[in-house]
Amino acid sequence: MRVARSATLLLALLPAVSWAQQTAEAPARGADAATTEEAVTSRVPLEEIRRYVAVYNAVRAAYVDPVDDKKLMQSAIRGLLLDLDPHSTYFDKEDAEAFDEQANGAYDGIGVELQQQPDNSSLKVISPIDDTPAARAGILAGDLIIAIDGKPISAIEATEPLRGVAGTKVVLTLVREGKPKPFDVTVTRETIRVTSVRSKMLEPGYGYIRLSTFQADTGADFQKHVAQLQQQAGGKLKGLVLDLRSNPGGLLTAAVQVADDLLEKGNIVSTRGRISISDARFDATPGDLLKGAPVVVLADAGSASASEVLAGALRDNGRARVVGSRTFGKGSVQTVLPLDNGDSVKLTTARYFTPSGKSIQATGIIPDVLLQPEKRAGDDDLPASLTDYSEATLPGHLRGDEEGTEGYKAGDVLPGDGPINDALAELKQPGSVLARQKAEAAKKPAAKPAAAGAAVAKPADATVKPAETKPAETKPAETKPAETKPAETKPAEQPAAAPATPAPAKPEAAASTAPIKP
Repeated sequence: MRVARSATLLLALLPAVSWAQQTAEAPARGADAATTEEAVTSRVPLEEIRRYVAVYNAVRAAYVDPVDDKKLMQSAIRGLLLDLDPHSTYFDKEDAEAFDEQANGAYDGIGVELQQQPDNSSLKVISPIDDTPAARAGILAGDLIIAIDGKPISAIEATEPLRGVAGTKVVLTLVREGKPKPFDVTVTRETIRVTSVRSKMLEPGYGYIRLSTFQADTGADFQKHVAQLQQQAGGKLKGLVLDLRSNPGGLLTAAVQVADDLLEKGNIVSTRGRISISDARFDATPGDLLKGAPVVVLADAGSASASEVLAGALRDNGRARVVGSRTFGKGSVQTVLPLDNGDSVKLTTARYFTPSGKSIQATGIIPDVLLQPEKRAGDDDLPASLTDYSEATLPGHLRGDEEGTEGYKAGDVLPGDGPINDALAELKQPGSVLARQKAEAAKKPAAKPAAAGAAVAKPADATVKPAETKPAETKPAETKPAETKPAETKPAEQPAAAPATPAPAKPEAAASTAPIKP
């Protein structure tokens, strides 16, 4: 995602970067007065600087092969950020430019959101983006990429081989839960033009909008799609299914704008950090595009960051019900700080809180109506579960306020048409899905007790991931929703998601937390 670098944010934070650089340079210049040395040591302890310089010099002098100073320093900086949390990272100039261009929704690559793993031995797939080579190749959220074109991740420059000229091929070696051994997938690069908003009519009067990510133009596109659906419905919709499944996030202000378009009043989200500029509050302004028509939000384990902000804002304000599974749980805010040499630092600067005052960090949003993945033909070739697919399992993640509560279970990724049908049923008749689930559970025969001395078989895991489905064209008057394929994610970049900048109620841009996105 492009980072629209808010002037107020950068004016406040750049002095901190400059100050850090100055204090690091001070020992090298030497202090003529005791007071100067005391001022420096009160900021950055001299003994720690000396220790770093000693190791740096030892590597330069004794490492088996000569090491370029610039490369060695970049490695040191990356290491400095690596142990902070999974979403803080360092971008060299090329990486920073690639990160920025995502806001335009066009780049050459395979179309996948990735999370660099701390051991640098793999890249975790947060989600393939809708209708991209990665999604069409069957790459799933939760997959681990351990090699690119036969080279281990630790031996290459992370995601660089994934980007390239459109039409060229790249071979990914994947590890997938439920698969006995790694396997290869060949993907053909394309110019990825991400369409963040799609819509259709599910039934006469009932609309459907899919938000696959939050880009700079997502808010404006959302308004256009709402207007089109209302026109098809004869002026006003009876209800709307808002699909946020596997939306990795992106620009916080885009999510805020969508929430504002559906709310008449109330808080949308607030952020809190160590420095005052990280504290912000976004409130709704009068004007509901749907004119009070009911909304059901469809979310799953791949819904992260800005998409969780939107879901939380609509539910806490009583504007929508959430259907699906527990969301990813990325409740932190990242800010991109540009350096004077063209490089950038993406740094976690705050946590965000839903209107109820709760942080969803490492816990996610629990839906009002819980859905289970559908079992279909071919499921035996898919992972049995994605129980480790959440912010809470990322090494070094920020501790959540409610993390570790009894009964916690990560959510599931919910692809396919089934969840859309359930969301529509819940939209038309609240409580109908839960009533159906209870009726189905009551019909299941009770298990017979095992005979004395007989071995008791261990029950199999019933949570099975359905195969990905290809989105199909739909007509306004359809009564059955077309197949959709969510962009399964996040937690950055990505994942995708929040500036720590105060802004008007309907801001246009802010910093992004999208993860690596080749």
